[in-house]
Amino acid sequence: MEMFQLWRADDVAEAVTSAAYGDRQLGAQVRFLAGGTTLVDLMKLGVERPGVVVDIGHLRLDKIEPTPAGGVRIGAMVRNADLAQHEVIREHYSVLSQALLSGASPQLRNMATTGGNLLQRTRCVYFRDAAMPCNKRAPGSGCPAMGGYHRNLAVLGTSEACIASNPSDMNVALMALGATIEIQGVDGRRSVDIDDFFLLPGDAPERETVLRPGELITHVTLPPWPPGTRSLYLKLRDRASYEFALASAAVVVTLAQGSIQKARVALGGVGTRPWRTSAADMMLTGAPSAKVFEAAAAELLRDARPQRDNAFKIELARRSLVHALKTVTTGD
Repeated sequence: MEMFQLWRADDVAEAVTSAAYGDRQLGAQVRFLAGGTTLVDLMKLGVERPGVVVDIGHLRLDKIEPTPAGGVRIGAMVRNADLAQHEVIREHYSVLSQALLSGASPQLRNMATTGGNLLQRTRCVYFRDAAMPCNKRAPGSGCPAMGGYHRNLAVLGTSEACIASNPSDMNVALMALGATIEIQGVDGRRSVDIDDFFLLPGDAPERETVLRPGELITHVTLPPWPPGTRSLYLKLRDRASYEFALASAAVVVTLAQGSIQKARVALGGVGTRPWRTSAADMMLTGAPSAKVFEAAAAELLRDARPQRDNAFKIELARRSLVHALKTVTTGD
């Protein structure tokens, strides 16, 4: 691990001001330290090399509160374990609780935060090996994953520069729920729909989100879903625990008189970002049936571009989504 400056922030204003100073005045790479479950590992590996680390562990962003609109506002410092077990989340946003409990280990969930999980970095072995080329880590150096080991990498949203998959379970559930990300920087506050938060790699895979240098995620807001809403997170992986998804599906549907009034579905493990399309959601509105579920899955996976060893993910994702939809619409 290389030398760096460690600064402690006691409130959000101090955190973003410190980050802006480190970025603009010192010309240093700045990172916020929350639970540290990803950042510290990557610093040890030499993948992350910040000149300044701003400790935000003391920020009072650890509340889960109702919103005036009837939704929920989650502080960025809420621990994954606390969020997964919260009564409101378990009852009204069960897909999020299920996704969190399916990820990592109890020890990691006790440390990992909501904001940090949103920014979780890929598990691509070439990204995590500082001795190897990687366009995400060192732009322009190449992507050896395409001709090398890529079984666990993306088939959707890829480019000639990068095929790394987004590893987070939480992000897939938040995508299906239609979350909003609240962000603060020295230039003010802004809110971003989760559909617009993650970037496709294109020619610049080093940019993963719309966050600007020095900006801090402060909250995640979940909208209210009407009565009759059911949700489910289904994760398929090589082993039952402490394993990343090969494919996963997050499903949120509102049922009334046996018909789907509203639906949002997302796939994980198969995309460079949590994957959903409005077209697939629209196809699910109406009478539920296996034919409709298959058609929605085909729409979601229409642009899949598999590599040599990960084409199986397309069928795996299709089956996970169809099964999840059948489960929530039948109650089985």
